[in-house]
Amino acid sequence: MTERVREIAFDTETTGLNPNEGDRIIEIGAVEMINHIPTGKTFRRLINPGMAVSEATIRITGITDDHLRDKPPFEHPDIIDAFLEFTGDAIIVAHNASFDRGFLNMELQRCGRDIIPEDRWVDTVQMARKRYPGAPASLDALCKRFDISLESRTFHGALLDSQLLASVYLELLGGRARAFSFEPTLGGEGYQRPAARQRPAPLASLVTDAERAAHAELVEKLGADALWKTLP
Repeated sequence: MTERVREIAFDTETTGLNPNEGDRIIEIGAVEMINHIPTGKTFRRLINPGMAVSEATIRITGITDDHLRDKPPFEHPDIIDAFLEFTGDAIIVAHNASFDRGFLNMELQRCGRDIIPEDRWVDTVQMARKRYPGAPASLDALCKRFDISLESRTFHGALLDSQLLASVYLELLGGRARAFSFEPTLGGEGYQRPAARQRPAPLASLVTDAERAAHAELVEKLGADALWKTLP
């Protein structure tokens, strides 16, 4: 039986670019995937960062201070506890993972929570650069490469980008056909499919004697060159 692999496509929007200089998360989005296929379960929260959003962030995301004024801070249970419950122990897939990991772990540390270690993250930028050396590796570029529609993407948004990322990730792994493969995803080198079990005795034929006689009569009428007469 194929092992069940649970992953989370994840994205953040932030006040700026550097968590070490005081920038904070203003939106998180996540999409659950089982065996690399989105299940339809998603998570999205707007977050009050306790500081002004930069003009660059507003241009990119469309999220302003007014949008966040009445939203809870990251440490609110509806944010941190709900997010950690949603992610569980799943692998987290992010585009340029070091950016999202740095911001998320900064917020977790501020709340006195354990960080999510690097070995639980998958970086789709690194995957794309390995697969397509020298080619653009932005999320937009990969969506265009894989013919994934960007029609609804007027602004960057954490949930929308997570949904696009889930589609890109599946394509980087080899596409939907691979995800639906009956081969185990974590079988390792040298894995061989077990031989199919054989019935101890063949099933009885469902063809009646009358049907068999009628078929033989039809074949006889077709003449000596009938296909059925050439088969062993």
